[in-house]
Amino acid sequence: MSEPAHHNGQCGCGAARFTVHGHPLLRAFCHCTICQVFNGAPYADITLFRGRDVVLPEQGQVEFSTYRPPPAARRGKCVDCGGPAVELLKLPLAGELVIIPSMNIADNSFVPDPALHIFYHRRVADIDDDLPKYQGYWRSQLEFSRRLLPALLYRGSGNRRG
Repeated sequence: MSEPAHHNGQCGCGAARFTVHGHPLLRAFCHCTICQVFNGAPYADITLFRGRDVVLPEQGQVEFSTYRPPPAARRGKCVDCGGPAVELLKLPLAGELVIIPSMNIADNSFVPDPALHIFYHRRVADIDDDLPKYQGYWRSQLEFSRRLLPALLYRGSGNRRG
């Protein structure tokens, strides 16, 4: 399978720009309270990529914070608009992953269909869709990992649309 073309993305104001040149690994809806605060929304719609597949925004354009200890994702907001830009997560044996709010990827056809809801017990409102919804910390982590691992092992082309 060939590598996809470069796909551009940016924060809401366009100041924090990045380029993706690899396949998405997984898309999920996260309802944890940290994602709610970070995204200023009832849940986060996120797409994951291998770190090596994303050229991050220029240094100084994104301010990173860690909201809690492990898994300790470094969540980055644009210094201009304060909107979510990218998140960085290092996992044992998986290396660095980049988490991008799905809305920040310019080409919507490049974003895979969502696979699941996690931390659904923290939801602000019920979501009426057919996706599996996992509640509780360990169950959410387990199901998320169970879907991410095959994508990491098999290049993560996912179930892309089109």
